Amino acid sequence: MRRWMALGAMVAWLLAVSASGVAAQAATSSGDSTQTAAASSDAAGGDAAATADATATAAPAGDGGSEVDAGTYSVRLRDLEQRVNELKEQIFRSKARLSLLAETVLQGAVGGAQALIVHENQMSASYKLVKAVYALDGAPIFNKSDDATLSEKSEFDVYNGSIVPGEHTLTVNLEYQGYGHGVFTYLKGYRFKVKSSHTFTVPEGRSGTIRVVGYEKGGPTAPLEERPAVRYVERLAELGGAEPADKKEK
Repeated sequence: MRRWMALGAMVAWLLAVSASGVAAQAATSSGDSTQTAAASSDAAGGDAAATADATATAAPAGDGGSEVDAGTYSVRLRDLEQRVNELKEQIFRSKARLSLLAETVLQGAVGGAQALIVHENQMSASYKLVKAVYALDGAPIFNKSDDATLSEKSEFDVYNGSIVPGEHTLTVNLEYQGYGHGVFTYLKGYRFKVKSSHTFTVPEGRSGTIRVVGYEKGGPTAPLEERPAVRYVERLAELGGAEPADKKEK
């Protein structure tokens, strides 16, 4: 009997010890969980605070960057405006120099010599002038084609103005179209070209008139393509004078 009572007491004690161990373990686990939760909460709060601080720090930096960009843009804009104004001033000065140079050259030419170049047509009705190109010292001064002036007028001015005193070269290119009636209608399909150059001299204080005369050479027996030709008639007069001083034909 006593053995059974001792055995029961021992079992009860063991049960009590086991219960107390389980309770302690549960308490420990609960404490660890609480600490873990607290730590997580603290960490989350720390991250949130760090993020807030970083945002707060970044915001002024962004504002400062915008201010720097605006300032840089303003400086560059002022620099560009200054360069544009300098270019405008340079262009204005260049135009002024060119105007002065042109005026000086024209005044010198006006006081030097003058030239009148006239085209005179002495071709027969079989030739119709359809193109005329003139150049003085290599510079074009007259260029017309299929114009009524070429075929309807017996003469017209090619150039009338001031030139530099001295020797000059006149280049002439004429083009005629054949013209005929009846049995001569075939002439309409023909084109005749004349190329010629002439050198003349206008001294200081003189006015020169150069007449370029288109005529037919060779007579009726000459081939049609060989007839068109030009000759030159020169006259010199005192600058501003009414009558020519002399006459020369070439």
